Amino acid sequence: MPPPSPAADALTRTLREHHATLMAALGRATRGDLILAEDALQQAALAALEQWGDQGVPDRPVHWLLRVGRNKLHDRHRRSATHDRHAPALTDQLDQPQAPSEQALAQMLDDATIPDERLRLLCACCHPALALEARVALTLRVVGGLTTDEIARLCLVEPPTMAQRIVRAKRKIRDAGVPYSVPPIAELPARVAGVMHVLYLIFTEGYAASGGDRQVRGELCTEAVRLGAILADLLPTDGEVLGLLSLMLLQDARRHTRTDADGGLVLLEDQDRQRWSRRKIVAGMDTLGAALKCGPPGPYTLQAAIASVHARALRASDTDWHEIALLYDILDKASPSPIVRLNGAVAWAMAEGPASGLRRLDPLDTEPSLHRSHLLPAARSALLLQMNRHAEAAAACQEALERVGNAPERRLLEARLQQCLYPGS
Repeated sequence: MPPPSPAADALTRTLREHHATLMAALGRATRGDLILAEDALQQAALAALEQWGDQGVPDRPVHWLLRVGRNKLHDRHRRSATHDRHAPALTDQLDQPQAPSEQALAQMLDDATIPDERLRLLCACCHPALALEARVALTLRVVGGLTTDEIARLCLVEPPTMAQRIVRAKRKIRDAGVPYSVPPIAELPARVAGVMHVLYLIFTEGYAASGGDRQVRGELCTEAVRLGAILADLLPTDGEVLGLLSLMLLQDARRHTRTDADGGLVLLEDQDRQRWSRRKIVAGMDTLGAALKCGPPGPYTLQAAIASVHARALRASDTDWHEIALLYDILDKASPSPIVRLNGAVAWAMAEGPASGLRRLDPLDTEPSLHRSHLLPAARSALLLQMNRHAEAAAACQEALERVGNAPERRLLEARLQQCLYPGS
C-alpha cells in the first residue's frame, strides 16, 4: 500500500486537531443541523484532497476548510430556491461574500473556541432525547472527530451497526428540533451522567487508542480535559464532575511517558516518573480533594483515587498495590463492570502474586463484552508468563494478538509471545 500523500497527511492532522472547532463553527451557521454541518465539512475535506494535492497545503489549513465548508453551505442555500426545510436553518452569516477575509475566518474560529460554543455542541450531542449509546457515538464522531471504525472498536460493536447509530442520532437531533444551546444550570445535572461518560470515552481513546499506529492521541486527551474543566466550572459542587476532571488530569500527567521515541508502548512500571507532569498531578490531587469534600465518592472519584496512588509513588516499587486492589473492590461494588474486575484482578496480582490475579480473571471468560477485546487474554498471558507456564501464556498471547487493534500494543504482545516461545533466549 503506497504511503499517504502530504495533502492527505495534512488533512488528517487538521481534522484530528480541529474537528470540534470546525463543527462548532459550521453547526452555529446551520443552527444545530449537524447533518448539514458534517456534510459541508466532508465536502470541504474532499475538495482539500484534490486541491492541496495539486496546489500544495495552504498556510492555514483549518481556515481553508472553514471557508470551503461555509461556501458549500452557501451554495446549498442558494440552490434552495423554494426554501426547502434546510433553508431556514442557515443563518444570515451565509449571505456574506463567499471569500471572507483571513481576519474574519480567524474571528469565526476564535468564537468557536469560547466555552459556550463547544459546550453547546456537546450538549446537543448529549441531549436526553437520545439514548445514551447514541450520545456517546455522536459526541465521539462530531466533537471527538473519531472515525466510525474507531468508535465501533471503542464501543465493542460492529462498524455497520455504529454507522447506523450515528446517522439515526443526527437525524433525531434535526427532526426533533433539539435546541443548539447550553441548557440552564438548573437543567444541566440531568445531562451530566451522559456528558461525563462521553468525555471519559473520548479521553480513553486518546490515552490508549483503540486502533491505528499511535498508542496515544494527545489532542483527544487535551480536548476531553478542557471540556471536563468547563463542566467543572459550571458545576463546581458536583463531586463526580470534579472526580472525572481529577481522573483525567492524573492520567494525562503520565501521557508523554507512555511511549518511547519509536512510538513503542512503555508499561507503567517502566515509565520515567521524573517526566510525569507535576503541574497536572498537583491540579489533579487538588481537584480530587475538592471532589471528596462533596460527599461519598462515586465511580469517577474512586478511579481518581486509584490514579492518585500511582501519582504518589516516586518509584514503581513504592506503589501501594494493596490499597489499589481494595479501591478496585470498592469501585466494583459502586459501579460493577467486567473491566473493573479485570483491572482489579491485575492489581491483586501485583499485591499478592500472579496466582491470585489468575483466580480472579477466570470468571471473566463468560463476559460477552470482553469477547472482542484483547485485554483479558493479554492480562492472562502476562500472569502466566510470570508463573513460567509458557505454553499457556503463548496461547493467551496469540489470542490477544488476534483481537488487538493498536500497533504499539501489537508490538508489545509480539515481543511477549517470543518470550513465551523461547524462554531464556
